[in-house]
Amino acid sequence: MNDIDSKNIYTQLGLNQPVKTDAKANDELGQAEFLELMTAQLRFQDPLQPMENGDFLGQMAQFGTVNGINDLNTAFNTMSSSFQSNQALQASTLVGRRVLVPSTSALLNDGESLNGSVELEQSASKVVITVKNGAGQLVHRQESGVQQAGLLDFEWNGLDADGNRLPGGQYQIGAEVYRGAEATAGSTFTVVDVESVTLGAGGQDLTLSVSGLGEIDMSQVRKIL
Repeated sequence: MNDIDSKNIYTQLGLNQPVKTDAKANDELGQAEFLELMTAQLRFQDPLQPMENGDFLGQMAQFGTVNGINDLNTAFNTMSSSFQSNQALQASTLVGRRVLVPSTSALLNDGESLNGSVELEQSASKVVITVKNGAGQLVHRQESGVQQAGLLDFEWNGLDADGNRLPGGQYQIGAEVYRGAEATAGSTFTVVDVESVTLGAGGQDLTLSVSGLGEIDMSQVRKIL
């Protein structure tokens, strides 16, 4: 059986083409029109060469598939728009908040403390956290005893070993994780302030501008404080 031509099939079957009352283009075939045409084809088919059931069901399935894909696309577009709006709303609430992100450096603000964490994949017998200034000089050392797996939080008050307040600026953070006598470098995270949020094309690729580190991807955020 030949494919249905929505422009001339009504003429071929001797039917009057219905007047469209909606915004659908003249060359589009809706579900109601499709069923009407299928009924007309069955009515006027050659008795000596009747339409096979497989042909009829095949056309129905083909039309249903196309119609279903269009409905699915519409649903996805609606869901995408809703997702983008939700992303924008969530992004706006992050400005001014503090987040924990992976970093080996952190910004110490004048008169404030510096906060961060070390990620422990396994329990440790000891963890040593170090802070160095821009010249690479050790200005703070903090040692913790036995620790369980997870995030180990730390805080440095910005004072050196003699109790002197150090100037604000960028400092390097390091961690040594001990399991017995063996030491390995630990993954460090620092707490930063979210200064602004940028939405990428289509509401995707949420980018945060954070203090001391510049722009980072939202996926890098480990914790929102």
